[in-house]
Amino acid sequence: MAIRIAILGVLAVTIFCSLFFRLWALQVISGERYLEDARNNQIRPYRASAPRGSIVDRNGRVLVSNVPGTLVQLWPAALEGVPAADRDRMLRRLARLLRIRHTEIRAAVAASETDPLTPITIAESVSEQRISYLLEHQAQFPGVQIAQTHLRSYEQGTISAQILGYVGEVTRQQLKTMAKRGYAPGDRIGQTGVEATYDQFLRGTPGVGRVYVDALGRVTSARQFSQLPEAGNNIRLTIDAEVQKAAEDALEYGIRLAIEDGEWAADGGALVAMDPRNGEIIALASNPSFDPSVYVGRVSKKELRALADPAANHPTLNRAVSGVYPPGSTFKPVTALAGLQAGLLQPDELIQCTGKEVIDGQTFKNWDPYANEPMNLTTALAASCDTYFYQVAMRFYVREDAPLQKWAKLMGFGRKTGIDLGPEEAGLVPTIAWKERYFKHPIDKIWTSGDSVQLSIGQGDFLATPLQMARFYALVANGGKLVEPHLVKSVEEPRKEDEPPVVLQPYLMKPPKEIGLDPTALRIVREGLYDAAHAPYGTSASIFGSFPVPIAGKTGTAEKFVRIPGYQGLRDQAWWCGYGPYDRPELVVCAVIENGGHGGTAAAPAALKVFEKFFKVDPESYVARIGYSD
Repeated sequence: MAIRIAILGVLAVTIFCSLFFRLWALQVISGERYLEDARNNQIRPYRASAPRGSIVDRNGRVLVSNVPGTLVQLWPAALEGVPAADRDRMLRRLARLLRIRHTEIRAAVAASETDPLTPITIAESVSEQRISYLLEHQAQFPGVQIAQTHLRSYEQGTISAQILGYVGEVTRQQLKTMAKRGYAPGDRIGQTGVEATYDQFLRGTPGVGRVYVDALGRVTSARQFSQLPEAGNNIRLTIDAEVQKAAEDALEYGIRLAIEDGEWAADGGALVAMDPRNGEIIALASNPSFDPSVYVGRVSKKELRALADPAANHPTLNRAVSGVYPPGSTFKPVTALAGLQAGLLQPDELIQCTGKEVIDGQTFKNWDPYANEPMNLTTALAASCDTYFYQVAMRFYVREDAPLQKWAKLMGFGRKTGIDLGPEEAGLVPTIAWKERYFKHPIDKIWTSGDSVQLSIGQGDFLATPLQMARFYALVANGGKLVEPHLVKSVEEPRKEDEPPVVLQPYLMKPPKEIGLDPTALRIVREGLYDAAHAPYGTSASIFGSFPVPIAGKTGTAEKFVRIPGYQGLRDQAWWCGYGPYDRPELVVCAVIENGGHGGTAAAPAALKVFEKFFKVDPESYVARIGYSD
């Protein structure tokens, strides 16, 4: 036993002595060297963003590309152990140098407490003079580093702002669902528009590597990549940049005409130009618009507040897909087709068009108070006789199967079109069931004859987006097929400027859907739309009658309750929707001028400008007058 205890004692003393001498060697003999290594060999992971792909129009004209930029980043981990007073002093100096608010930097640092190893982007697109100062005084700014990045450049200026969208740093909320798809803190992603919808193709593959930094957070080595960044792919849109510019200018023109006609509240609008054969969007304009470069580099809160100001009238809202309006008389072809399909209306049947109609004790007026003649359907569409359609509405009213609502839904109303651009509104087709769900008072739940009358002329509770209206007129133009609107033609491999594009993935559009419309019914409605743009009594004949390309279309004037600064009440929304050439349709145009008054005064001339650009017609080669009807 004594021998065993002696052996264990010797072993214990030996182990203790070994540990003691090893610790003494590490701390005394090599302590300074290891301390220096610890200070100078801190490894930090590095994630390099890839250049985003370009966005081009259908003809290859560049809409969005990249330009090199410089980032100023801050590693929160480098601030650990720095006295609070020194850290605050340094952050204030940095804020003054970069001309940003000190509170913004402090808030960003505080938000990164749970993730100190991810650098915070303090500023983008910093001038060379400030970058040089930071590099020369790096010891005074622990944790601050300079990095290269790629900033979005809008080659065509402000056109297509709502379509293109903008890029911004991924938020914590977004990371909750996107982290599993390879997104990480600090990544810049598409936040709206095409940038967001097709971010997975545009963003490329970020590079992954590491750098060595000293105790002050200064980079002491070159970047060592385990995975190099790969540039994103290009997106080719269906948009024609020239037609898009013409559409945006046309809205400005329509608003100006409305104001000159006494419609002081005219302050916005939307215009859709679409190929009726396949749903390709040629132009998608919304007014007011904004400069997308606001979101490039360091975003100014002052400029963002200006965009959000009610007086600015929501410039970031894409009214073409997210704005909902009563379409007024541009909806009458829907009523006509539904009446013909349901057997409630005959093409040659004569119905008296009067200045007003009394229905169940309520008086409903015609836009033309002096009208008093019998009309068939073609004439009623061309002259836009309201009282004609009031009487047709009463035939729908007595039917329990609601054929007008049924056909309106089949024609694409009351649901989203499925366009590859969000967010999109579905609009509203009011029904008996909807009224019972929506309203609380028992009287308000009742579907009345007045509801049917209002619906027949696109008024009352009915709401549609300009895109839905353009899709419907495409259906009329193409022979009864419901197309899927889309903005992207293909995803393409990045190429040099003089090299032909290589398509990686074409847009897989759904085939146009037949909805079972009678060809005779379509022919009658098309004739009515042609007469509306050419017959002496047509509501837009003064605009399109002399245009060298035969156009068919319909005006609309729809009352809507609006709230604008200093005013609330009913204002007329000006509409025009149509297509051309009449015999072989290539383009559908649908325009709405908010609070613009008569459709023939403001919306039809705006639509004409787009047809002129698309068909390359010199406006000096013919005479067009501004009409004042419906």
